[in-house]
Amino acid sequence: QVQLVESGGGLVQAGGSLRLSCAASGRTFSAYGMGWFRQAPGKEREFVAAITWGTGRTYYADSVKGRFTISRDNAKNTVYLQMNSLNPEDTAVYYCAVKDIGSYFGTFRYTQISGYDLWGQGTQVTVST
Repeated sequence: QVQLVESGGGLVQAGGSLRLSCAASGRTFSAYGMGWFRQAPGKEREFVAAITWGTGRTYYADSVKGRFTISRDNAKNTVYLQMNSLNPEDTAVYYCAVKDIGSYFGTFRYTQISGYDLWGQGTQVTVST
């Protein structure tokens, strides 16, 4: 069984940077793609970024375009989220998720929560003023 483990969260001042990692471990891993989502207190979980496993095509929420960069290392089964120019509005628990290659793709959209097969436990990112 595949498990996703996030790391890299923490406390940073506004304008600073953090790099999140999400490593997939367990059985032989293959995916259509992986995504990052975040959930701030009192708010719904929202899409941040996603990347396809094969071509490396990327998707970003408008709120993070130009500041965040998603990348993957297929050999390490790991996806990264480089976050620059952080501001307090970026404070949230960040989750990674995977769309498993063995699942039905259908009308799946990388930017939507539904359809992802597995989620990590989340990592807290706090941006102070």
